[in-house]
Amino acid sequence: MKTIRVSAAIIHDDGRVYATRRGCGELKGMWEFPGGKREAGETGEEALIREIREELDAGIKIDSFLATIEYQYPDFHLVMDCYTATVIEGKLTLKEHDDARWLSMEEIDSVKWLPADMLVVEEIKRNISKML
Repeated sequence: MKTIRVSAAIIHDDGRVYATRRGCGELKGMWEFPGGKREAGETGEEALIREIREELDAGIKIDSFLATIEYQYPDFHLVMDCYTATVIEGKLTLKEHDDARWLSMEEIDSVKWLPADMLVVEEIKRNISKML
């Protein structure tokens, strides 16, 4: 089975996290933390900075490593390195997703997360005092 390695950003501001909704594909309509696949030779942080620039037209600063999440989807095994981050340049502009929301901790369960991202949500809840 194929393994896909990705990086995800938990972009935070004023006690809220930024979530994006997939606009196409098999998992269309489900919510995720933005990010994407690593290219050959990239670190997790480098991949994330590149992906956020490509997907959201913004520059970010990586604050800290949160966790590595592994999830077995039907067609592939996902390994997702998750980092907390803040926007330092530009405005978050959707280029690939069809919706986005800033979610408070009270609202974080109000969207339908991708299964792997639901594990990230649980990690955020466990570490909220350290990250926001």
